[in-house]
Amino acid sequence: MSSDYKNPAFKKLLQRLQEESWQLELIISGFAIFGLITAIGPIKEAVSIAESKQQLVLTIILGIALVSCSILIFNLLLHVVLRGLWIGTLGLRYVSGDIDYDSLNYSEKFTKYLKKRVGSFDKYVATLENYCSIIFAVSFLLIFYVLALTFTIITIVLIIAKIIENDNLPETFRTVIGIILILFFLFGMVLTFIDFITQGWLKKKKWISKIYFPIYWVFSFITLSFLYRPLVYNFLDNKFGRRLSFVLLPVYLSILILTSFKYKPSNYFDGVNQSSEISASRLNYMDQLSDSEHIDEFAISSKVITTPYLNVFFELTDNVEDNIFNFKSDLKPVNDKRGLRSGIIFTDNNTNWSSIRNQQNKYLEALNQVYSVKIDSTDYDGEFILSENKHKDLGFETFVSIKDLEEGKHLLKVIRRRIKDGDTVKHSVCKIPFWHFKE
Repeated sequence: MSSDYKNPAFKKLLQRLQEESWQLELIISGFAIFGLITAIGPIKEAVSIAESKQQLVLTIILGIALVSCSILIFNLLLHVVLRGLWIGTLGLRYVSGDIDYDSLNYSEKFTKYLKKRVGSFDKYVATLENYCSIIFAVSFLLIFYVLALTFTIITIVLIIAKIIENDNLPETFRTVIGIILILFFLFGMVLTFIDFITQGWLKKKKWISKIYFPIYWVFSFITLSFLYRPLVYNFLDNKFGRRLSFVLLPVYLSILILTSFKYKPSNYFDGVNQSSEISASRLNYMDQLSDSEHIDEFAISSKVITTPYLNVFFELTDNVEDNIFNFKSDLKPVNDKRGLRSGIIFTDNNTNWSSIRNQQNKYLEALNQVYSVKIDSTDYDGEFILSENKHKDLGFETFVSIKDLEEGKHLLKVIRRRIKDGDTVKHSVCKIPFWHFKE
């Protein structure tokens, strides 16, 4: 089967498929556009949730999915429009054939100009066909480019996390090796980008190509380019494809710049990014959240409190758990089980549930040592326990008595204790304004 591509019959089959591929392109584009537009909303929501929960890996994965969806939607919509225009030109050609400039009865000057600039109608049809086919193919090629950039950045991050910041390695060794690897990848990124922009200029120069080849070989694995390399070179060996690649990049940059424009209502304020002494974000008030919104790490029940108590809730995130481990290092397990894990769990009859419950109690005890509640300048007693809010966000909550609090505006502060240079220091990690009025 591996030699079938050399068979003349197989080449005839490919030729026939090429001629009829426009039907498949339209079917795939239609279904893909519908599915992508349906999915982009939930993906944006999932990205927002992952960011608020500080889930870095999930945020990167969902971010790639969001960028890929946006690229595909734009390209496939453009493809459908151009393919529709192409079908229209075919129908018009069936009715009136090619352009008959003589029947237009224009002056000789205009006739020569139009024949030179407009040319044959068949050429126009062929040009549209080329644009449609190349745009459809490049839509998926761009997704690979996004993945290539992402994997390269992840590689650099892994070098920093697993080598430079790895305390299990000798400091001099990890620093030297880490810096050498980072410089190699940064230098390789620059050369690869130059080669990409210049469409292979580094491969054409004999002495430069010898230096660039090992970098090219390493990056072909990191960027997974060996999976789509035939598509790239088939695209670049075509003059029309090369010209289109130069056009698409400015178009994408223009769209990115245009979509960044927004109306600025004030010289001093753009919006409410987070709650503070002078601002109140709805993401810090449980009763103001829609069904699709999630809290911004910390939240209270409402902006106006009429009850003699105040409910405080904050999410369990990687950052929260790291803060507890930094404060109580003996709680940090040998094998960290956080991150993406399978939901399939195998039970063990020898599991010591009493020991697990004891560790959970120690965890909550440490949590209440690390986090505390202050209103204005007064410390308030409150014991955080494990809980879930109405959006099923796992976290911790407490209820603080405010029956003796004066009516009016107040500022809730969540205080975190941490160890710095052997001393315990406190600082505010959240500020949420609220108004208290007694019923």
